[in-house]
Amino acid sequence: MSKETVFFYHTNDLHSQLSQWPKIVHYLETKKVLHEDRNEDVLFFDLGDHADRVHAITEATSGQGNIELLNASPVNYVTIGNNEGITFSKDSLDHLYDQAKFDVIVANLFNENHVRPSWCVPSRIHTLQSGTTIGMLGLTAAFYPFYTELGWVIEDPIVTLERELPVLKQQCDVVVLLSHLGYFMDERIAADYDIDVILGAHTHHRLDPAIEVEGTLIAQTGKLGTDLGKITLQIDQRQVTAKEGTLQSIDAVAESSLATEAVLERLQQSADASFREGVAVLNRPLDISWTEPSTFASFLVEYLRQWCNTEISMMHSGIILASLREGAVTKGDLHRICPIPINPCIVEVKGSNIKTAIERSFTSEMVHLPLKGYGFRGVKLGIMVFAGLNVEVIEATEGEYEVLSILKDGNPLLEDKWYTIAVPDMLTFGNLYPEIVQSTSKRYMMPELIRDVLLWALMKNTES
Repeated sequence: MSKETVFFYHTNDLHSQLSQWPKIVHYLETKKVLHEDRNEDVLFFDLGDHADRVHAITEATSGQGNIELLNASPVNYVTIGNNEGITFSKDSLDHLYDQAKFDVIVANLFNENHVRPSWCVPSRIHTLQSGTTIGMLGLTAAFYPFYTELGWVIEDPIVTLERELPVLKQQCDVVVLLSHLGYFMDERIAADYDIDVILGAHTHHRLDPAIEVEGTLIAQTGKLGTDLGKITLQIDQRQVTAKEGTLQSIDAVAESSLATEAVLERLQQSADASFREGVAVLNRPLDISWTEPSTFASFLVEYLRQWCNTEISMMHSGIILASLREGAVTKGDLHRICPIPINPCIVEVKGSNIKTAIERSFTSEMVHLPLKGYGFRGVKLGIMVFAGLNVEVIEATEGEYEVLSILKDGNPLLEDKWYTIAVPDMLTFGNLYPEIVQSTSKRYMMPELIRDVLLWALMKNTES
């Protein structure tokens, strides 16, 4: 038979919204049975950021719970996202997929000796019942300084593509890119390379229908498991003649996989037990406010400075989600109040740029910004707090602030002097603070999270 139809189902950027997973699995299992009953070929994919340490199960199991949940689904092939790649230690990632019942495809990640990790392959070829071959290549976003600090070598995905794609094309009939690069990079690749389908992720685009660019179909399902993607390929004489991609709302799926619900419940119970472990004892409460100075924000920013061994530290108070009572503190408390997967970072910034950043931080827009992305998982950014600086601020009008003075050791900052500052890494991304982003001296402290600094601070106070 020269004409055939193949179906792909794909998820991306679940970010450990695990309550969606039983419905997703039920839907995938139903489609698997349907297509197999019709003697049709069907493949299932996840495009990365399935794991996110904001969830208790992911945190308590170092991501192993996510793999168990993926194993409970029909998923055949995955690539990794930055949440798998750079929020776990190297050892944790090296063992994350030990029990995986699916193939992990990522071509641009290597150990420091430039040998590929044993748990992944650069590409894979799947042969359909007819003999038609589907070649799959995986690429993930190259967060260079983060991977380097963790002990990995991450290669420019375009360099990898230039090397691997010609080899793969010689071995298969249809080419599929498993991409955790983001929609804009996918567009660029589609315009420049002969690829049939790009299954995308990372930028949380919801493409319904999937978009065709220069003959390449680009698909992405948004985020948090709200939708699931379906690709239909018409193939004749081992060449793709038609292709389309649509999304299915998972919230509209009434049923859940009971077996997956049971796995999820067991994992949650295990995580809850782990989170009951005590880690520190507070002799006083630590209160948090996002709109005015508070003991908790001042406590954490000072210990961030000490941990990074810098002269100054600064952070938004919205990193802390709740206050802590006097008495015992558990792992669960720590994760509940600071679930963010954000690392400490040491940057060098000129005095004039520090002043500009501080003034911007006290605008109503920044204080109340409900930031999405950059690892932030809070409600709003909150006011900026400092250690090593004395910043005098007044609330000029309701919700508006005015910076009166910025002093270090009783003296104004020197505009042309470079200062070493500890910050949460989110301040070094995007357009929040161009004055910090543009610094050419940044050191990301990996694999520790801000939550680990908080644990260290609480333990030091318990000891004292």
